[in-house]
Amino acid sequence: MSTVNTVTEQLTRAGQVIEHDSFAIIDAEVGPHTYTEGQWPIVRRMIHANADFDFNGLTDFHANAVEAGISAMLAGGTPVVADVEMICSGLSQPRLGHFGMKTHQFISDADVIETAKAEDTTRAVQAMRKAHRLGLLDKAIIGIGNAPTALIELVRLIREEGVRPALVVGMPVGFVSAAESKDLMAELTDVPWIVIRGRKGGSTLVVATLHALLSLAEARQKAAP
Repeated sequence: MSTVNTVTEQLTRAGQVIEHDSFAIIDAEVGPHTYTEGQWPIVRRMIHANADFDFNGLTDFHANAVEAGISAMLAGGTPVVADVEMICSGLSQPRLGHFGMKTHQFISDADVIETAKAEDTTRAVQAMRKAHRLGLLDKAIIGIGNAPTALIELVRLIREEGVRPALVVGMPVGFVSAAESKDLMAELTDVPWIVIRGRKGGSTLVVATLHALLSLAEARQKAAP
């Protein structure tokens, strides 16, 4: 089985066959959709991550999201800031390393916990603020899959403090403020975003989205003259 990509593919031929056969099954069973040629590989990989076809429809894109994500990866060295460690653990380090990218998360830092207790906020809020103080949010790819309060705080930082990430992948899961936080993100026009509408989401979906973008970035890289 031949493929254009090498770094962002499964490491064995057997693994590649299984993954590509899975994608073919999704393509055959998904039914109609309105996603673009650039958006569909992302949604398909999200469906592949948890066998849930609801993401055909629930997934929403800022018009510039895919291009912004690919460009940020091809720029090299773009940080990935996550709300929880699970995203950092789930991302392929060799794939990130190919583009000189590193992950950051601060949810369990002692100073984050202490400040959250003192100010009666969540750790996720303080973790976003710490990432901002460290200068990590501007031109970064932000992945939020667990904490709606992290996404709400990020929207505030964008609106009130001029933070400008390259791309926000906002997919917190849950019953309290999860849907609302994504709706807030999707109101923004000057920062590209990918969100899952409603309550569904999770860190695995953020990882799937970023892996799909990494694959698109490698394909673009290999196609360049």
